[in-house]
Amino acid sequence: MIGRLRGILISKQPPWLLLEVGGVGYELEAPMSTIYDLPSTGKEVILLTHYAVKEDSVALYGFMHEAERALFRNLLKVSGIGAKIALSVLSGVSTADFARLVHAGDVVALTKIPGIGKKTAERIVIELRDRIEGLGVSLTGTLGKSAGAPLDAAGEATVALQQLGYKPVEVTRLVQKVAAEGDSAESIIRKALRAALGAS
Repeated sequence: MIGRLRGILISKQPPWLLLEVGGVGYELEAPMSTIYDLPSTGKEVILLTHYAVKEDSVALYGFMHEAERALFRNLLKVSGIGAKIALSVLSGVSTADFARLVHAGDVVALTKIPGIGKKTAERIVIELRDRIEGLGVSLTGTLGKSAGAPLDAAGEATVALQQLGYKPVEVTRLVQKVAAEGDSAESIIRKALRAALGAS
């Protein structure tokens, strides 16, 4: 089982990352919370991983912090939640914000995350409320800092948001609403996700 990788970041095209370790390229999926904190390509990075084996596929997921991986693994234990939705949760809110929503039982806010309906949100609150503090999730904190700006930040942000499950029309509206001159793609994505969730 692969639990940790240390190597050179070759590329990052949310939600996909390519990490070269000892001459081998590992393709991983990662939440935006991790992608915000990644160094620029060509730099060394250490990622915690979750290795998933299914009947017809093998997948590797990467996380910058243990709290993210712990939350991802616990979300997978909730009925009705798979890896795609778990990544959307971590991409839509920080682990600290998620902990506060679960503690508060804020089902309405949770349903604003792509892929989560009312019943799933209710199950999340019921099944994770008593365990959230044991996941290493702090109840204070913010989303990671954004990385360097790409050439077409708005375009990259648009693609990433669609991959997270948002509809094209909604993505266009969000990006136009929050994008400012000089913003990086990660910054636009972060502001768009906050706007979609009704955060300030």
